[in-house]
Amino acid sequence: MAVYFLLFCGLIVAGLLLFAPLPVWTRVAVGLSLAAVGILFARAGGGRRSYAPPLPLPEPYVPVPRPEPQERQVMRIRLPSAEDDYDFLFSATVRWTPIGVVDNPSMVGLAGLAVEAILDRARSVTEKRDPARASLVQHELNGILGRMQPDRERYLNAMADSVTLALSDSDQERLDRLAGIRKEKAVWEHERKHEQSKRDYLGEDVLKDPGSAVVWYLARNDDQVERAVKDIGLLAQLSSAANNADVPERFQHLVPFPVPVPAGSAAHAGDGEANGRPSSAADHFAAFLRAAGFTEEDPKRVLYVQRNVLFLSKQGKGEVADDLARRFDVPSPAPGDPRFPRPGEPPFPPPPDDLYPPPDGPEDDPGHGPQDEPGL
Repeated sequence: MAVYFLLFCGLIVAGLLLFAPLPVWTRVAVGLSLAAVGILFARAGGGRRSYAPPLPLPEPYVPVPRPEPQERQVMRIRLPSAEDDYDFLFSATVRWTPIGVVDNPSMVGLAGLAVEAILDRARSVTEKRDPARASLVQHELNGILGRMQPDRERYLNAMADSVTLALSDSDQERLDRLAGIRKEKAVWEHERKHEQSKRDYLGEDVLKDPGSAVVWYLARNDDQVERAVKDIGLLAQLSSAANNADVPERFQHLVPFPVPVPAGSAAHAGDGEANGRPSSAADHFAAFLRAAGFTEEDPKRVLYVQRNVLFLSKQGKGEVADDLARRFDVPSPAPGDPRFPRPGEPPFPPPPDDLYPPPDGPEDDPGHGPQDEPGL
C-alpha cells in the first residue's frame, strides 16, 4: 500500500517540477532526491517480504470400481405367442448389476427381480408374434434384451444374451402340417377356379350351340375348313350333349354316331339296328312301353304284354306273338289254358279292379276307363 502512495506522491512532485516556474538546478536536485528515496524504500520493502509456504498437492483421484455383473441361466420358459395354445420356449443368460447400494441385500432378491424384468420385456414382444416365425423373433429378442435397462422398482439394471426361442416338437409339427394344408388348399382353389372358368367358357360360349362350336373350331384351325365341314355333325352332337339337349333336326343327318337309345333299352340285347332305331315289332312295342311309362317292375306291364300276345295270336300273328313272349319273358297261350279265352268267348277277360285306380281329383279325366286301353 505504501508503494502505491509513494508513486502517487512522486507523480505529483514530477508534475510540479515540470510545470512550475523553478530554476533548472532546483528541478535536478529535487529529482535526484526523489530517486534516492525510492531506492531506499524498495530495498527496505524487499528485506521485510514474508515467505508463504507452498500449498499441499491434491490427492490423486481413485475411481470407484463398478460392481461385477451377476448372471443366472433360465431354460425353456413358456412365453405366449399371438396364437392360442402355441407357446414359445425361451432360454437365455440373464445378467444384472444393482443400482446404488442396497441397504439390506438379504431382503431383496436381485436375481429374481432381474429374471422377472427380462421375462416381462420378452413377453411384451412374443405375445404379438406369429409362432411360425420363432427364429426371426429370436434375433429380435437378442437385440431388444441386449441393452442394460432398469427394472420397475429401479433396484438393478438387467440384460440378457445367448437368447434362444423355439417351439416344442409337437407344436412345430402341427404348424408345419397346417402350413402344408393351407398351401394345398390355395393350389386347389386356383385349380378349381381355373377349371370352372374353362367350363364356363366351353359351356356358355364355345358349346352354346352347334354354330358357336363350328366358329370356335374354325378360329383354332382356320386352315382346315374342309375338315370343319366334315366335323359339323360331331360338333353338333358335342354341343347338344354339353347342353343336355337333342341334336337339332337340321344337323341329325350329319351326326356320325348313332342317336343314343333311351334309358332302359340296353337291358335287352339286340334291341334295334346299329343306329339305335327299332327295326322289329318287338322293338317298336318295347319303345312304346318305355314311352308309356311301363317299367320292368310294374306288374301291369306283364298283364298288358300277355293281352297283346293273345290278341296277336287270335289275329294270326303267331310269329310276332312268340317274339313278344320271348322278348318280355311271358308265357305264350297254350291250348286249353284257363288263363286265356276259349273259342267263342270274348278275346280278353275283364281287367281286375285295381288295374285302373279311381281318379284322384277333378283334373283327372272321368271318362277314362278300361275300354280306352290301347290295343284292346
